[in-house]
Amino acid sequence: MITPFAKRAVLCLTALTMASPVLAEDAQNAQVSIELNALETVEDACRISFLIQNGHDTDISKAVYETVLFDTDGRVERLTLFDFGELPSARLRVRQFVVPGLPCTSLGRLLINGAQTCSGEGLPDGACTKDLKVSSRTDVEVLG
Repeated sequence: MITPFAKRAVLCLTALTMASPVLAEDAQNAQVSIELNALETVEDACRISFLIQNGHDTDISKAVYETVLFDTDGRVERLTLFDFGELPSARLRVRQFVVPGLPCTSLGRLLINGAQTCSGEGLPDGACTKDLKVSSRTDVEVLG
């Protein structure tokens, strides 16, 4: 005969066993997502708008990405740093950067080359680059 205590222990162990894969999956899917959302010509410059989300359980206090801009012929137009600033956990943020001397129509591809800075208390190693998810809502391809 199974005692009420043993029955509760089995139920608790079953619940923990079922929850563990989900928790492990969430930790594995923790990533930063960067979407090139819009391009807008402003005088002799291109305003680049990004939608970014920190999928980690911890806030990122500062994220700076080294970014390579390619022209429509595939040549490197410039290498620059985009400072995305503070990225709260599980929150969407929009960041805009104006790139002077760059017509938006001449931008062919954009490469997130890596994180120059990625800081925050309790962040795992590679939090800004590991499993980085990049996408684009424009005609400009984003690589990462």
